[in-house]
Amino acid sequence: MRARRHLNNKNKQALKISLSMKSCIVFDFYKNLTLTKTNILVFASLNRFFALSLQYKPENMEEYIVSARKYRPMSFDTVVGQQALTTTLKNAVSSGKLAHAYLFCGPRGVGKTTCARIFAKAINCMHPTADGEACNECESCKAFNEQRSFNIFELDAASNNSVESIKSLMEQTRIPPQVGKYKVFIIDEVHMLSQQAFNAFLKTLEEPPSYVVFILATTEKHKILPTILSRCQIYDFERMNVPSTVNHLKMVAEKEGISYEEEALTLIAEKADGGMRDALSIFDQAASFCQGNITYAKVIEDLNELDADNYFKMVDMALQNKVTELMMTLNGIINRGFDAGNVITGLASHLRNVMMAKDPSTLTLLETSQQQIEKYKQQASKCPTNFLYRALKILNRCDLDYRQSNNKRLLVELTLIEMAQLTQPDDDTSAGRGPKRLKCLFKYIIAAPTTSAAQVAPGAKPLLREKKVPTPANDVPTPSATTAPTASVQPTATVGTTASASAATSAASTAKPLKLKGLGMTFASLKQQEKDEKVNNAAEVEIKNKDENANFNDDDLQLQWLTMCNRILLNKEMTALAQRMKNVQVKITTLPNIEVLVDNKLLLDEIEGIKGRIRASLAATLHNGHINISTRLARQEERTRILSPREILDKMQKENEAVAMLTNLLKLEMA
Repeated sequence: MRARRHLNNKNKQALKISLSMKSCIVFDFYKNLTLTKTNILVFASLNRFFALSLQYKPENMEEYIVSARKYRPMSFDTVVGQQALTTTLKNAVSSGKLAHAYLFCGPRGVGKTTCARIFAKAINCMHPTADGEACNECESCKAFNEQRSFNIFELDAASNNSVESIKSLMEQTRIPPQVGKYKVFIIDEVHMLSQQAFNAFLKTLEEPPSYVVFILATTEKHKILPTILSRCQIYDFERMNVPSTVNHLKMVAEKEGISYEEEALTLIAEKADGGMRDALSIFDQAASFCQGNITYAKVIEDLNELDADNYFKMVDMALQNKVTELMMTLNGIINRGFDAGNVITGLASHLRNVMMAKDPSTLTLLETSQQQIEKYKQQASKCPTNFLYRALKILNRCDLDYRQSNNKRLLVELTLIEMAQLTQPDDDTSAGRGPKRLKCLFKYIIAAPTTSAAQVAPGAKPLLREKKVPTPANDVPTPSATTAPTASVQPTATVGTTASASAATSAASTAKPLKLKGLGMTFASLKQQEKDEKVNNAAEVEIKNKDENANFNDDDLQLQWLTMCNRILLNKEMTALAQRMKNVQVKITTLPNIEVLVDNKLLLDEIEGIKGRIRASLAATLHNGHINISTRLARQEERTRILSPREILDKMQKENEAVAMLTNLLKLEMA
């Protein structure tokens, strides 16, 4: 029986090994056989055969490695774009002046983890070079290169952010290194650690053993506790500039035997937005799509990017006031699947580059290829400086209003129309009229008042027929000439001419209130009236309960705020404002100070207009006469999306199983 039990245990072990090797065929074949010694031996042999077959690879079959891993720097000298930082680390290694904790922070894909590994290998090297590089020949370097080093530990704080993970790491710090001088702990994404994990890590970080070095890496330094930051040497990594990225991509392309166009690599570098890892990933994608010949046109097609030639054409159309062609170009871009908002941001960036190209001293600010720089210089010579300033202002305004607009395409079209009207010769911003194509109508109306003066009273017959007065050839009639006084008429004129002049003068005097100047005065008075109303609304309302000083919390504040909004709903003129105020975030900063977070500028101005009335209402309902209200625009991370009734119901069902069960049992549906 003992032998039988032993065979059973060995068979079970062999089955487990087979399953780990994913040799399911062997398992399915032998799972129903009698447990004998012969079967177990055959089973083990086949299991070994399948394991070796999984490891076998033909000679012509090479494992593909992405460029970001294949060309990962292995020394400080091969790190791209961080010369000042790598020089500091090499000097620290060569001089032996090492801190016990380092913090590498910066955007993604700029070399934080790579530099941490290189630095960890260098400080453990038994024979470092004179300039602080690892020798790659000692046992410590070989162990690191072969990924079998027991002195360098890496921890991903994104998935190991608990207190238990940090405690396990701290226990390893008690064991000194067996090979090498230091035990190096690399903690990646350290900002993901919980508050309790940070506190558990703090004491060890403050007074670690002499042989322990911590290297922390993060993309969000502001989320780390100040007590952690104060105990680390902080190294800020920079974004990769376009020329450095392009040079590195050229090196990779030459080693891989891939032909390329410099404009294509420049586009890839711009798309990467300062991250070398992103640039190499896009490079691999483009190389696969282009089949070893990376061209600008194919990269545009592969990445679904808008060609820069479109922006050059749109600016040329705007300079020539070709509104129709501009609208058709925009329609073609939208039909190709591009977002209209991206067109506005891309056009603004293009005009910025054109403005930089106007001065030779600012050409260095253009991070693009030399061919593109020449195109920018050619267009800059045609663009007036005033046009660039005003166009950028218009596009920036559209970019700010795009997210809040209900008709986004119309907003973009009006913006482009306004930009195309900037170079018209009759541009007069003080008149407040637009678009400028309508100005000709006003010209015609003002230029011919004499022809319409007789039609002031259509039913009446004119008493005197107007006679034409001969004028010199060089006398050009103007709109002001029609309203000139009668004293300018020559004394030798006939009686009929004098009468007609008097009639024209009287007609002009009757039409005087219809001048645009008079309308302007009316608009000015209306605007002043609107300002007076805002001042009156914003004025402080007397608080009658100044002696009350009751305490209240956020729940009480939310309840009274909604109650106040419901009272405002009774006023038909403020219904829309009350509905929008219900979605406003209200919170207590320091009692009794209240902060109101608003998502957009328009609503903020409206709330500012009635802030005094709001303060008085909350002071009465919350029984605190010392309430002070402050308003501000909410930041992007503070804004919350408003849920629909369907989304609210789905959320309730996910959070509470009883609600979901009741909904299914009663077969309830959203009305």
